[in-house]
Amino acid sequence: MQLIDIGANLTHESFQHDLDQVLDRARQAGVQTLLVTGASRAGSEAALQLAQAHPGELYATAGVHPHHAVDYDAATDAVLRQLAGQTQVRAVGETGLDYYRNFSTLAQQAHAFESQLQIAVECGKPVFLHQRDAHRDFIGILRRYRDRLSAVVVHCFTDQAAALDDYLDLDCHIGITGWLCDERRGTHLAELVRRIPADRLMIETDAPYLLPRSIRPRPKHNRNEPMHLPHICEAVAMARGESPEQVAAATTATAQAFFGLPAR
Repeated sequence: MQLIDIGANLTHESFQHDLDQVLDRARQAGVQTLLVTGASRAGSEAALQLAQAHPGELYATAGVHPHHAVDYDAATDAVLRQLAGQTQVRAVGETGLDYYRNFSTLAQQAHAFESQLQIAVECGKPVFLHQRDAHRDFIGILRRYRDRLSAVVVHCFTDQAAALDDYLDLDCHIGITGWLCDERRGTHLAELVRRIPADRLMIETDAPYLLPRSIRPRPKHNRNEPMHLPHICEAVAMARGESPEQVAAATTATAQAFFGLPAR
């Protein structure tokens, strides 16, 4: 069973001491390809460097997360444009809106979001999007750009049915994480994941975040790793009434098509 993790924050400091072992564990678990998330100017540059160091296995995204929108300036925009032109960078983002924490003002977030959507329009690459507690403004901005964007994935979907319907109506792809495995706040996703067409569903760990709560034994350090993607695949399969092999094959094919990844 081969899998693609469309979102792993491998430049996070928690991976600095054992990244080679993390990647080896991922390979042993059948995770054949990973997209390293770029969430800041420096993080996007680091994500590209990782992808270049592991050709054919790691690819990158380049973007500025809404938490870091306060830092989005002309120099950052220029760097992202340069990064977006690199072959190993397969999407613009992580970008979007996050009103849950508001580390950047709403105006700063909207500016950074629209700026990055414009980069994606100009370079023709997909966008890797983040939305939390900001659906109304998020969908309003996305609708204005959608017909000029090649492809869109709303990563780490945790919202409700109305938001999912809006995204599917805009022909967006949906990324599902271990949030599905959270008995406290993710149980609604079991029903919603059944409504996502197979050719628009992808899976991700969002490592080191969102360690699936149903993993046993639970790691003492609580760090999520790409090797846990099969656990998420199995949870998605159970929710959809399909086999893990079916979900693995479908999500892998969808990710390959979405990001333009070669078969391995």
